[in-house]
Amino acid sequence: MLEVKSIHTYYGDGHALQGVSLGVERGTLIAVLGRNGVGKTTLVHSIMGFTPPRSGTVLFKGEDITREPVHGIAQRGISIVPQGRRIFPSLTVRENLLVAGRISGKKDTARTRFDFDGVLSLFPSLRMRQKHRGNELSGGEQQMLAIGRALIANPELILLDEPSEGLAPLLVQEIARTISEMKATGLSMLLVEQGLDIVLSISDYLYVMSKGRIVHDADPDTFKNNTGIMRKYLGVER
Repeated sequence: MLEVKSIHTYYGDGHALQGVSLGVERGTLIAVLGRNGVGKTTLVHSIMGFTPPRSGTVLFKGEDITREPVHGIAQRGISIVPQGRRIFPSLTVRENLLVAGRISGKKDTARTRFDFDGVLSLFPSLRMRQKHRGNELSGGEQQMLAIGRALIANPELILLDEPSEGLAPLLVQEIARTISEMKATGLSMLLVEQGLDIVLSISDYLYVMSKGRIVHDADPDTFKNNTGIMRKYLGVER
């Protein structure tokens, strides 16, 4: 479904991504692991069109979207859950979701999975807080709202940028459960994360980034046994 082929992305003279390649097959959850500052968010932004790569190719369902504007990429069926959530703090939960639904511009289609009620069914706590404004929600609830906002556009592929960032362990488990439920609907996902446990528990395949490059890739079971890679690139001792 998604193919990223040897992309090079720059910020001015800074070479942020240096020949990154990966793929996401339909219905799978692919994860990208790495420490802060290695280029994970830049990868997401390059796919979504925020910072188009200077060279290389991004293909979605076989079509080149490398130079498309962000709104065109979204209309093709890609949604993003950005790092830092970025919900509308002055709007209520209901308004955040309804605005996102209107912006998507999608009518009923064969791929529709999530409408307003469908999103609230996935996040019962948001149903109880529909009238609360975004800045009145907890960090976990804000993250759920950010995911719900992306889902209500009914994408075929969703990009999740550090969804567990800043959350307590119990909330991380809740987010992991929710992402697993999303995957069960057939949704394809690219998950960018630092949290090793969440990645190992829900991903089908994973890549490790360091200094703008992919330095390792494996299935989760194989990766669990590679303590050297974990120690070198993630600073994890297991």
